[in-house]
Amino acid sequence: MRLPANLPLVSSWHSNTLDGQHLRVIWPRWKGNPPGLTGPVKGGVIIETLAERFNFTYEMVRVTENRLEPQGKERGLFNYLWDNQCDLLVIGVGLTHGRFKVVDVTTPMAFESYRFLIPVQGDTANINAVIKPFQWPVWLGLAISIIFVIIVLQLLEFYLDYRSLCETSPSKVSNNGKITQRGWLYYVRRAGKHYIYVFGNLMSQGGHCRSNRLSYRFVAGVWCLAAFIFVQAYTSILFTYIVTPINQPLIKSVYDIVEHNDIQFLVRKGSTLNQFISDPNATGILLKLRKKLNSFPNSQCNFISECINMIKPGSKNTFADAHSPQLEVIKRHFDQTKKCDMQLASESFLTVFVSIALQKNSRHTDTINRGIMELAQSGLMDYWDLKFHPSSPCTANTKSGYKKAETSISLKNLTGAFVVLLIGFSLSFLAFLCELIFSVPQRQMFKTKKVVNLVMEPPTNAEEPTIN
Repeated sequence: MRLPANLPLVSSWHSNTLDGQHLRVIWPRWKGNPPGLTGPVKGGVIIETLAERFNFTYEMVRVTENRLEPQGKERGLFNYLWDNQCDLLVIGVGLTHGRFKVVDVTTPMAFESYRFLIPVQGDTANINAVIKPFQWPVWLGLAISIIFVIIVLQLLEFYLDYRSLCETSPSKVSNNGKITQRGWLYYVRRAGKHYIYVFGNLMSQGGHCRSNRLSYRFVAGVWCLAAFIFVQAYTSILFTYIVTPINQPLIKSVYDIVEHNDIQFLVRKGSTLNQFISDPNATGILLKLRKKLNSFPNSQCNFISECINMIKPGSKNTFADAHSPQLEVIKRHFDQTKKCDMQLASESFLTVFVSIALQKNSRHTDTINRGIMELAQSGLMDYWDLKFHPSSPCTANTKSGYKKAETSISLKNLTGAFVVLLIGFSLSFLAFLCELIFSVPQRQMFKTKKVVNLVMEPPTNAEEPTIN
């Protein structure tokens, strides 16, 4: 899609210095260059549109370098501008103070934020799903509420029975106020029934209310309402924890990188981020990232492909680059493997302005600036971003650049439920064994008593002796 030929320029009164000119252009992604070089995907259509708008011709200059500034004896792409070997450098030039001094940069054609590419972690057993819906203060409050309700119900029943006995049968109450026929042990045993009632409502099983008194039923009704709220809130949140994928990302932000010693940080040598990190005057998080780079060997790569090869499932490597190239990497990997093995960390880092570079004090800078602003104002820049960066199934409709695969619920999602079931069966079996052990003396006593009764009691069907 190009601008119409009869569309007036935004600043048409300015002279067109490109009219009839022939430019030498460097676009690293040109098919004549070696594969793996970095540059904007839309660079080719930008140059073609500008050439048609401002009536100039151009030719591509072949390059093999992948960095802007020269490093030691190795040349950079800026050398082509300094040596008058090219007129226009169509690459994502991040704006820095040092680059302003040596080249002319145009109006930004994009705003790129650095994102961290990380491998997708494997699923882990979701053991904590049963306790995750509530935080520990809620669990503590629930436990205290259960104990408090049981005690209140027990005291209410004791008081109501005591008052009832005093009113109906004063003789059953001793002089010191103690119940003669119903001691404290009686009510302690009955506390177990209150325990069953309280937990029965909490487990949505209901239970028998042991008293018809209004005060007792009022407390029981309040607990039923509270138990209903607890159960509904718990089951609603528990569902989300069960169906949510449990492959937690390696990192969420740049701070996770500097806080974990086992995470290796990768960056491209010629990137703007590496320039900021390598700055001797860097402070704060940039200084910590430089120490992180120096702590691991092979943390800097010449080509993106070298860093991408180190982002494998199970590894703890993360690669920082601009957002658009990262999306390309994820889509290319999915097209090759049909797997979403890579994802982007949820938080971005260091938004930079991306521009086109020309020779210092070039007379074409103003004209190129007008062209870039026209493309941006017409919406073509955004249109090309969507066209040349189509979403993949791994990045569709997600803000973080990664969409978890839609899979059915597996055993790992329900691990917590099976753990609770196993604990319940274990406790039930243990209680059954205890009942068997404690019932052995009672069975022996019952057998002994039965034998004694059979010996002592005469047979009922025996015939009476007759006297002849």
